[in-house]
Amino acid sequence: MDRTVVAYVIYLLVSTGLTIWVARTLSRNGRIFLADVLHGNEKLADAVNHLLVVGFYLVNLGFIALYLSGDETITDTRGVFEALSTKLGVVLLVLGVMHLANVYVLNRIRRRGAMEREQVPPVPPQGWVTPSAQA
Repeated sequence: MDRTVVAYVIYLLVSTGLTIWVARTLSRNGRIFLADVLHGNEKLADAVNHLLVVGFYLVNLGFIALYLSGDETITDTRGVFEALSTKLGVVLLVLGVMHLANVYVLNRIRRRGAMEREQVPPVPPQGWVTPSAQA
C-alpha cells in the first residue's frame, strides 16, 4: 500500500475519532450549561444541545474531508509523520476554535438572560398610592 494512502487512512481515523470524542464531551458537559442559559428548560436544552452537536459534526467532518487531500506524495515514514502532524494539528485547532466560539455565544446569551432577570422586581407591585397634593 502507498504511504500516502496509509497517511490518509490514519488521518481519517484519528481526526474522526477526535471529532466524535470532542462532540460527546461537549454534549455531555454542555447540557448543564445550556439548561442554565435556557432558564432550566430541560427539553429545550436537550434540543439545542442536539442541534449544536449535529452542526459540530457537519462542520468538522466536512472540514476533515476537504482537508484530506495533499499536494505532495509521501515517500518515506518521516513524511507520513510530518503530513499527519500538520493535518491533525489543523483539525485540532479547528475543533478548539469551534468549541470556544460555541462557549462565547452561549455565555453571551446567558449574561443577557441574567441582566434581564435583574431588571424584573423580585415582588410584583401590590397596589397603587395616589399622590398627595403638597402645600
